[in-house]
Parts: sequence; structure tokens; C-alpha cells
Amino acid sequence: MENISQQQAADYMPLAKAETTRFWRDNRFGGMECLSATFLTHEFAPHAHDTFSIGAIEKGTQIATIGGTREASGPGDLYLINPGEIHDGAPKDGGYRYRMIYPDMSLFREILEDVTGKPFNGTPAFGKQILHDQALADAFHEAHRTLEEGAGALETSQPMFIVLDAMFRRHGSSIIVPTDTSERSAVHQARDYLVEHYATDIGLEELAAVAGLSRAHLIRAFRKEFHITPHSFLTDIRIREARKRLQEGGQPAEIALECGFADQAHFTRHFKARTGLTPGQYRAR
Repeated sequence: MENISQQQAADYMPLAKAETTRFWRDNRFGGMECLSATFLTHEFAPHAHDTFSIGAIEKGTQIATIGGTREASGPGDLYLINPGEIHDGAPKDGGYRYRMIYPDMSLFREILEDVTGKPFNGTPAFGKQILHDQALADAFHEAHRTLEEGAGALETSQPMFIVLDAMFRRHGSSIIVPTDTSERSAVHQARDYLVEHYATDIGLEELAAVAGLSRAHLIRAFRKEFHITPHSFLTDIRIREARKRLQEGGQPAEIALECGFADQAHFTRHFKARTGLTPGQYRAR
């Protein structure tokens, strides 16, 4: 194994025999959330983030559904998931190890402006959410590893700046807004109602009345538009709000009730299904 990169050496290493997660917030990138993890059996429920979800698999295989398309990904593949994009994930053939970062929109735009030296007009986005780019995936792993190891400020920040800029230059895309229809407007009304009233016990009949659709029509149209059911969307919005409150130092038991969950056990189960962490693990970082 002479004269090989750290990433090539990692390819020879077996997966851990137990699931492991390391989660932290990196102050060099404005408190950006970072994750390195091995999942053997854990399956992510459909969810979305308020931030970008950018990462790559080091070893093994994951199957994910993003934007209604289900596909397997492995070493050399990148995840370039836009804010609000519904996705899930499950291990295949023994599990996987991966690295992820979650830069918010303002941070990502700031990085692009810093690298190019020019104002960035518009909304950065990626047109394809899973794609193969071995060289860029390897560079991402190296940059992520320097963040995790906590070396000097310049040594750790420069590689990630360069990688994120390269990702957007190669794979960035402008957001395409679909043509509006009466059905699409109706389900967007329902979605906005769920976002506004996430802490209350909303029934299907109430939500259908807001949208002006039958209950069956609402579920079908909502799933078509957002690739998730209204109930799963509501649960995800509650978890996203809970994450904000945990970051502010709130107590899981209180947050569970404030965000509309029946109890803390119910909250913990849904939180881990969408983040891979318990609320306590997430709050402690």
C-alpha cells in the first residue's frame, strides 16, 4: 500500500462492526453542521433540511430516494441535495460510511463570492442530486477529514472552500420553477398551512378544506408535488423546528411538546429517523 492517498487507504479498511456517528458544528464555517458516520441498519425516514446536504460515501452502498427517484450510490458518488429537497436513505449490502456537511444558503453564497471575488446574483442550486465524480468526491473526503481532525484554521478552511466552489462550477444549476396550476396552488396552500400550524394537531379533513380538495385528492396531489405525504411532511417540519430549538439549548422534553409531539419518546424516535442522532446527541455538540 505504498504511495497511495488517504482515501485509497480508507477503501481497504472494513466497515465498523457497530454504527458510529460523529457530529459537530464548525465555527470556521459559521457553525456549519458536519457529520461522519457509519450506518449498518439505520434507515432515514423521508425528510428535508433547511440547508444544503452535501457529501459522499467513503465505503459501502446506500440506497436513497431523492425527488421521487430511487438509486444506489457508493464511493465516488456525490450527494448535492438542495434545501427543502425530500430524501431518505438506507444501507445496502452491509452498510456504508459517509461524510456530510450542511451549509446554509447564505454561507454557500458567501463561499462562492469569496472564491470568485464577484457578487453572486441568484439562488445557487444543483440540478442533479446524486452523481459520480470520483476526483471531486476524493477531494471532498480529504477536505472533510481536515475539518474533523481540527488542524490549523487556514489548513482546514481552504480545502473545503475550493471543493465547494468546484462542486458548483461543475454541477451547479439554476432553479427551475414549474408552471403553476390550480392543483399545484392548492397543495402549496396546504403545505404553507402545515408550516404555519406545525405545533397543532391538524386533521386530514381540516387540511383538505384549506386546499379545497377531497382528502384522497389532497394526499395524491401532495405526494406528486413534494414526494412525501402530508403527515410525513408535518413530522419533518416539526423535526426541523426542533433542531433549531435544540441548537439554542432547549430541553428535549419541553421541545417535544412545543413542536407538537405526543411525548418525548415519540419525538426521539422521529428525530433519530431523520438525523441519525438522538435529540440529546444533537443538543450536546
